[in-house]
Amino acid sequence: MTADQNRIARSTAALVALSCVSGSLPAQGVPYRVAETPWDSESLGNHRVVLEVTQTARAVHVTVLWRRRDREPNLKAVILVDGKTGKPVVNVRRGTLTPWIGELDFEPISGPGRYYLYYLPYQSGGRSNYPNVKYLAATQTADSAWLARLASVPAVPATTVVAFEAIDSLNSFFPMEVPATPEESRKLADTHPGAAMMLFPEDRLHPIKMKEALPLRWVEREAGPADGWTDQARRGEFLAFQLGLYAIRQLDHVSVRFGELRTRSGSVIKASRITSFNTEGIDWDGRAFLHRVDVAAGTVQALWCGIDVPLSAKPGEYIGWAEVTAAGVAPLRVPLHLTVLTGSVLNAGANEPQKQTRLKWLNSTLGQRNTVLAPYHALQVAGHSIRLLGRRVDLAPSGLPRSIETFFTPEMTGYTTTAQPVLARPMSFEVGSSGETFARPHESGVRFTTREPGTVRWEAQTVGNGWTLVVRGQLEFDGYLTYDIRLKADRNLSVDDVRLVMPFAKAASSYMMGLGLTGQRRPDRLAWAWDVAKKNQDGAWIGGVNAGLWFSLRAENYTRPLNTNFYLQKPLNLPPSWGNGGRGGISIEVDSGAAVVAATSGPRAMTAGDSLFFNVNFLITPFHPIDPEYQWRHRFFHKYAPLDSIAATGATVVNIHHATPINPYINYPFIAHREMKDYIDEAHRRGLSVKIYNTVRELSNRAYELPALRSLAHEIFPTGKGGGYSWLQEHMGEDYIPAWFVPELKDAAILSSGLSRWHNYYVEGISWLVKNVGIDGLYLDDVAFDRTTMKRVKRVLLQNGRPGILDLHSANQYNERDGFINSAVLYLEHFPYLNRLWFGEYFDYQKNSPDFFLTEVSGIPFGLMGEMLEGGGNPWRGLLYGMTNRMPWSENADPRPIWKLWDDFGIKGSRMLGYWAPTVPVKTDNPAVLATVYVRPGRVLIALASWAPDTVTVKLHIDWKSLGLDSTRATLEAPVVSGLQIARTFPAGDGVPVVPGKGWFLVLRKERKGM
Repeated sequence: MTADQNRIARSTAALVALSCVSGSLPAQGVPYRVAETPWDSESLGNHRVVLEVTQTARAVHVTVLWRRRDREPNLKAVILVDGKTGKPVVNVRRGTLTPWIGELDFEPISGPGRYYLYYLPYQSGGRSNYPNVKYLAATQTADSAWLARLASVPAVPATTVVAFEAIDSLNSFFPMEVPATPEESRKLADTHPGAAMMLFPEDRLHPIKMKEALPLRWVEREAGPADGWTDQARRGEFLAFQLGLYAIRQLDHVSVRFGELRTRSGSVIKASRITSFNTEGIDWDGRAFLHRVDVAAGTVQALWCGIDVPLSAKPGEYIGWAEVTAAGVAPLRVPLHLTVLTGSVLNAGANEPQKQTRLKWLNSTLGQRNTVLAPYHALQVAGHSIRLLGRRVDLAPSGLPRSIETFFTPEMTGYTTTAQPVLARPMSFEVGSSGETFARPHESGVRFTTREPGTVRWEAQTVGNGWTLVVRGQLEFDGYLTYDIRLKADRNLSVDDVRLVMPFAKAASSYMMGLGLTGQRRPDRLAWAWDVAKKNQDGAWIGGVNAGLWFSLRAENYTRPLNTNFYLQKPLNLPPSWGNGGRGGISIEVDSGAAVVAATSGPRAMTAGDSLFFNVNFLITPFHPIDPEYQWRHRFFHKYAPLDSIAATGATVVNIHHATPINPYINYPFIAHREMKDYIDEAHRRGLSVKIYNTVRELSNRAYELPALRSLAHEIFPTGKGGGYSWLQEHMGEDYIPAWFVPELKDAAILSSGLSRWHNYYVEGISWLVKNVGIDGLYLDDVAFDRTTMKRVKRVLLQNGRPGILDLHSANQYNERDGFINSAVLYLEHFPYLNRLWFGEYFDYQKNSPDFFLTEVSGIPFGLMGEMLEGGGNPWRGLLYGMTNRMPWSENADPRPIWKLWDDFGIKGSRMLGYWAPTVPVKTDNPAVLATVYVRPGRVLIALASWAPDTVTVKLHIDWKSLGLDSTRATLEAPVVSGLQIARTFPAGDGVPVVPGKGWFLVLRKERKGM
């Protein structure tokens, strides 16, 4: 027999083993383990087979029964390495390579001994933080002479498979990712003739990870419905478990129900304390829901369940059942055997997340009650007027605003009794039918339905010629005003247009951002059209510094899109009402001094009984005055470092990013929580506050709950094309979107969906960190949740008297991949609960106008203050708005010279008067050079910054009387500010030279005695 005939015979024998009567691969008794010493995964991959060559030969043969999850292994490279020399074996001939079996002939160049077969080698491409791994293609490396010799002299079967090794425990496939063969699965199904499904109870420590195959673990133990589920729990513990559902045929509308658990003595755990996460739950907004589960034939669905064992439960043996059924399928009932131990545990066992105890958090309603948060106060209703912090809304009989007013000073540092109107006249919702004008319909008037401290709701109805409009409005304590507007056709209608008209007062419409405009002066004319596939745009902010309004047009099909690099993968839905198939849009025209914004929908036909939802959300700005004193006191240090070195800088707040020793994994700050607590405790002893990086935009692959979350279809994670880092491809398979990656830690995250129960978990997790670790707040790196979750986050951060500091960072979202959305417009709904902004990468502080700085970066028109990031910022322009950069994150980011200037001047307790305020007592004679002043008795700090294209000399126009200074007995000096300016004195009346893009920090004070 020739060598080729020998190889074919061996291959045939191996394949017969796959399809023999037993239906199983021949048992090797080969262990799966983690390598004692890791290797270079970037050149060899994460998995290998340990081989032992037992005799000297020119060529040896090995058959590896490797049970792989990946597809088409015949197209992928394998690398064989000599264990003695560490060099690759070149002379290798590939035989049969399937997901189940691999055959190789190779030359054992060092004779008998260890050889390592690496079977998923890859090459990394893409960006370091967004890699895209490609698996090496199969190539022929063997010498032709060696191959020719092998054709006549067969390889010797003198190789033993010693072990399957993973580079570390995280990469291990064992046991839940070692698949049974299709034949093994078929044989098991044949033991249940006529069945549509099989159930495999599984404990919480072995999460089900594969959909495409049964785990070999189940086949080997031949588990099934009759075996039931057995586990134990302490009193008060949340005990998770799984029902592995294997669909022999297509299953639709899968449901799970439970019976009560009962002891022989009559103790009971009610069925209501048992839940099925896949089929039911409590959504992020506190509403209960049912979820449809369908399972394709031949696939596995993990049904995660949990028993909330009462703290009062009596120890003993409890017996109950779980029942799974589907449409047209007889139910399968699984016995449940639970031993309740004598011991007890607090917080449902949340301190042991590796036991999946925190899955209970998915259905949490913590922080949902809309209680009023400081600094806001309870809503006050008088007639049709609603008063809230610094603002007032009067309702017209239509239910829409008759007027909106704010009561903030022009400086934005306090309140005033003088109303600043946002609207020039009432808003109106207009329906125009063919052959008719916009006729005045009959309005029923406003009827309040809810009057609570945090929420006021009302209804109004308008009847027109063949249509009825039902308006349901809601105002919350922070100024979030929402309308659900339903237009119902009472007869067949041909409608020319349905539009919402918002007439802005002149002073409340100086600036605009959104609808394709970056922060700037509002244009007199604008025509905008919907383009949701490419643009994350559905509204805008229009306003002045102390009065404005944000609006967003929505409908019943609204879902939060993805953001921050991923908008195009899950964009906005076009509202059927406002969008009207692309006929809708938004226009701006100036009429009698008012900026009239009209949201139009265009012509359409409506059939009697049809309804359309023209929903719209508003935010009345500002939310509160700015707090300069907070800005001066809270000095951020954005890096993990020894606390003594941080304290020495003068910083008072430490931000702990992810990828650090005490917060290593992105958005899962629970792994090193003990180390984090030790660090925070020491920081508190030194008078420092500590905030941590934690958001929900993506989730680390280190999260204990990842398999359970993946089982929830696309509730937590959106659909995607997969790819990314090797771990994701090897363990997640496909249908996900890879997100941030940290090469040093191999921390690979996947993107999360816009709104989901993961936000419930997030809120509970923050609460746990506040109580058990002592965090003082969060650093939010962009936000992927809505304002409902933000309010909950703020509530739990403030518990037990904690400071609850929230600062938001955003890279500039105004780009193609983010849908050309302004960061401030995107996140404005969160601003009422923030303490600071950090905007951010790609914000150009050099080329943009003061209007851009004011509206998009500073936060001042919304009651916030900020910091700069890109390139270290522009210190002169920044101080116009009370901003510095943040140390020591970006290049040139060292605010200490400015901090010293503040302290030497005594900025704490000063009065900030920005250039935008009519009362600013220092101005220049050049409109391209602006001045903001900080006033204390007897001295004034003047921040000058230039947008002039050339060096200019400016003269200061000073209101000496308002400053309380004598112009004849005052000095104007530029103090030394390290790296920014040298000391200089400017004689009275002399001009001040200012170079482009820079400025001066000047101190005006009473002349010192003796001068």
